Amino acid sequence: MNQVIEVRNLSKRYGETVAVEDLSFTVRPGRVTGFLGPNGAGKSTAMRMILGLDRPTGGRALIDGEPFARLAEPLRRVGALLETTAAHGGRRARDHLRWLARSNRIPERRTAEVLRMTGLENAARRRVKGFSLGMGRRLGLAAALLGDPAVLLLDEPLNGLDPQGILWVRNLMRDLAAEGRTVFVSSHLMSEMALTADHLIVIAEGRLLADTTAAAFVAANSRAYVRIRTPEPERMRDALAGAGIAAVTAPDGALEAEGAEPARIGELAAAHGLVVHEVAARESSLEEAFMRLTGEAR
Repeated sequence: MNQVIEVRNLSKRYGETVAVEDLSFTVRPGRVTGFLGPNGAGKSTAMRMILGLDRPTGGRALIDGEPFARLAEPLRRVGALLETTAAHGGRRARDHLRWLARSNRIPERRTAEVLRMTGLENAARRRVKGFSLGMGRRLGLAAALLGDPAVLLLDEPLNGLDPQGILWVRNLMRDLAAEGRTVFVSSHLMSEMALTADHLIVIAEGRLLADTTAAAFVAANSRAYVRIRTPEPERMRDALAGAGIAAVTAPDGALEAEGAEPARIGELAAAHGLVVHEVAARESSLEEAFMRLTGEAR
């Protein structure tokens, strides 16, 4: 099951427009790899090229050492969910999955299994055109899981899902990775990626910005500071300045000091007889780190 996704010097141009430029990274099994980037960064284009749906202008994308187009019975090797649905609106959900199963020699019993897994068991006989956006995403996930693949590419899998559905997908991705599968997922929901992704690939304007663990990404692109709440902010600011510590005032009136530990600030407050209500170390969230990096890249 140890299959990797390899992207090497991948490029895609549409006339004068560059969608992806010289992109290289590897997605490894056993972890959830988040694929992040602003709108229009080239994430969906890159995923389509990995799946052989778009032809690269340059470079290559391989799954377990082969282009997707050369994989025999691809649904058994790779499960994919793209933003657009491939299900015919007039077809029933169960029949859509049965057709996919037969095309890849997947036992029909698997259809019932994935319908149950994705919470669509009671909607199996409904026609796809009557599905909500969230139900359509669940059907797309059912199709991706149909062949019990070792590799999964999921483009915005949380779109349209309610909180219960989001929690289910979060746990599903982590469980699949824990089984040793390769899970590659794009999402604009940074709070979910912070809870789910072990590793991050970050791109902007089609170029690679970061390829690192989620923790290292936040540490490298975050603003660490100590938050101080006090009824005497000006005296506290003077005490900090006297110790060579710069502080700025937050919108709520608290002070934010960089380059110092909470213990040091507590000692300064005690030495100057200052009352403090809060002294707490803070670090940027994944969303803040992402905005800082991609904002600087523009």
